[in-house]
Amino acid sequence: MATETPLDRFKAVLAGTARALADEAEVELAFTADAPTQSGKHFKVPMPARGLPLEQVAEARGFADGFALRLRHHDAGLHARGAPDEAVARSVFDAVEGARVEALGSRGYQGISDNLTHALDVRLRSDPITRARSREEVPLSTALALLVREALTGQEAPAAAQPALALTREWIAGRTDLASLALALDDQRAFQGLAMKMLADLELVEGEIEPSDADEGGEEDSAENSSEESETEEGDEQGGEGQGEVEQRGEQQQSDSDEGEGEEQQASDDGVDEMEGEPGDDGDEGAQPVRPNRPSHDLAPQFDYKAWTNQFDEVIAADELTDADELARLRGYLDQQLVHLQSAVSKLANRLQRRLMAQQNRSWDFDQEEGLLDAARLARVVVSPGQSLSYKVERDTEFRDTVVTLLIDNSGSMRGRPISIAAISADILARTLERCGVKTEILGFTTRAWKGGQSRETWLAAGRPPQPGRLNDLRHIVYKKADEPWRRARNALGLMMREGLLKENIDGEALLWAHSRLMARPEERRILMVISDGAPVDDSTLSVNSGSYLERHLRQVIGWIEGRSPVELVAIGIGHDVTRYYSRAVTIMDAEQLGGTIIEQLAALFDTD
Repeated sequence: MATETPLDRFKAVLAGTARALADEAEVELAFTADAPTQSGKHFKVPMPARGLPLEQVAEARGFADGFALRLRHHDAGLHARGAPDEAVARSVFDAVEGARVEALGSRGYQGISDNLTHALDVRLRSDPITRARSREEVPLSTALALLVREALTGQEAPAAAQPALALTREWIAGRTDLASLALALDDQRAFQGLAMKMLADLELVEGEIEPSDADEGGEEDSAENSSEESETEEGDEQGGEGQGEVEQRGEQQQSDSDEGEGEEQQASDDGVDEMEGEPGDDGDEGAQPVRPNRPSHDLAPQFDYKAWTNQFDEVIAADELTDADELARLRGYLDQQLVHLQSAVSKLANRLQRRLMAQQNRSWDFDQEEGLLDAARLARVVVSPGQSLSYKVERDTEFRDTVVTLLIDNSGSMRGRPISIAAISADILARTLERCGVKTEILGFTTRAWKGGQSRETWLAAGRPPQPGRLNDLRHIVYKKADEPWRRARNALGLMMREGLLKENIDGEALLWAHSRLMARPEERRILMVISDGAPVDDSTLSVNSGSYLERHLRQVIGWIEGRSPVELVAIGIGHDVTRYYSRAVTIMDAEQLGGTIIEQLAALFDTD
């Protein structure tokens, strides 16, 4: 019997403490070498060295305490219903809620407070706030979270963030009263209302949104509320944006406190109309090509968007990112997720196949020299075996001349259950459509690095020119080519389970990339299905451009594809409603819901002429 190591004992004690702190006996804790994450009751915290150095032990404790407090004191359904839609306002809203949870949990417990402070120090090491040299470069979500923490606990922010806070403290204090948030520390709903007032004071949302707006939907939309409450476990991973995954979603800010915010509101209000309206309303740079593989005729003149550089972008096959053994191991892990869905998968495939095949309007050419024996001519064959023209041949149908592209969001906020759902969705759809003779391509999009990568380094070396545009290195992944059979690409889908793959998401350029690949296909009918969990986010880009820069471009691209392109666009939201971007969209909360929703969505597409 193996001897229990000090690391094993530490893990057992840490897990027990997390269960007690969360008041939840089913909490599971694991160590990871990647970014710490929370998915419902499953925690992954940084793994300390075998010698258990004090600093690393405190770091693991800090993240475990933070996740446990969030599980105990945070209602993900209530948070989702009251959150603003705009990306920058949402990131601030999430970060401030994280500060409330930690302040509430550490109240009266010096040990927990110390642990959380240490985890905060670790998070700030990679936060842009430590590199900010002007107010425009300070990520507003991080700055407000630190200032709210000061107001709620009386603890000063870590020294690494003090220079940046000095740039924004007076501006924020002159617009809103953060001290009032302490009055509602124990009441998430009331705190949410005060937080929305703060966002309105800072002009991050239009006007003051009263708390009743989020409450009134309770009786009128009970079905929606019940489905949103089922988000709790998956939503905690998203909710960790103020916590262990602050680098994934929560560090966006404006580059201009007045003009930038005005742009955000106008972009949000105008919606899709701005894509075909006056380009001068929001325009900065005019139409510029974003990727070298994008044909010039695909550009709409209202795309006020550019990239600082395309030099470090990559389009890469999934099997080039790791070796075959690793892909096989990851595929095995994905298959484990499918075990309890195996019967449902088979039923889904058969039902969907029947629905699609029934729409093919089969027709025949009769009296042929060869083909299938025509039962109506059976008597003739028996009486006159030498008589020809007793066969029939099925005509080709337009339905078969179709290609479907699945474009999957590979961002950090999809980590855990959402990316598993996305991979399962892709696997099911690819197999089912292949049975129906419909070619399927599976693509993914993320970035090569957090915080900008080499693109940001070249921008810094160039002296930080203002408004540089997209400021990160794109990574577009080909999991399965349209002409490639599913059995040959099945292992590649397991790559989505790989730790460290999921980073930032720049949706607009990914849509254009997938669209250009579809337009190059010979099929007459082209369908693009996007599987995502919400708004585009790239901290490096949003820290030096307007807060709505990526979201506005996404809306422009979607509006142009839906209004002018022959490609049919549909979206599946994983745990989040994406109908504010896509006119044809559906939301699922778990893989068990795939059957009905995907069948109806695809059948509706193929029903359309």
